[in-house]
Amino acid sequence: MARSAADRLRRAGERVTPQRLLVAATLTEAAHGLTAAEVQQRVRRARHRIGRATVFRALEALVSAGLARRLERDGHVYAYVACEEAHHHHLACDRCGRVEDIGEAHVAPLVREIEREAGFHIDDARVDFYGLCAGCLAAGAG
Repeated sequence: MARSAADRLRRAGERVTPQRLLVAATLTEAAHGLTAAEVQQRVRRARHRIGRATVFRALEALVSAGLARRLERDGHVYAYVACEEAHHHHLACDRCGRVEDIGEAHVAPLVREIEREAGFHIDDARVDFYGLCAGCLAAGAG
């Protein structure tokens, strides 16, 4: 059973606030990664008042608790995506911003190979692949 955002925040030692839950819901509803400014705009469109600093603090708390992931866009701008509890990685489209989860099964063989070749035990890996999604490729965006 999936844990609620509040449960996941508590379990990670983060405070549960209405603002954090609102930002988490906004990310969950998004079809692609959102910048902090985009999160703030969406929250305000829903007639909720929230300051820029509060959005940034909420996003960082969500990342810390594993409810969100920060992905880098061109120009060193960050987008945030909602994340499920299960360990996974991401495919991020540089054109439309769409983000897809990919399971650990895709990355695990690479991790084992690196461990074997480097003699290094890897405890955790966070891998994000950037490129063009199938939709953008089909539309001739490449």
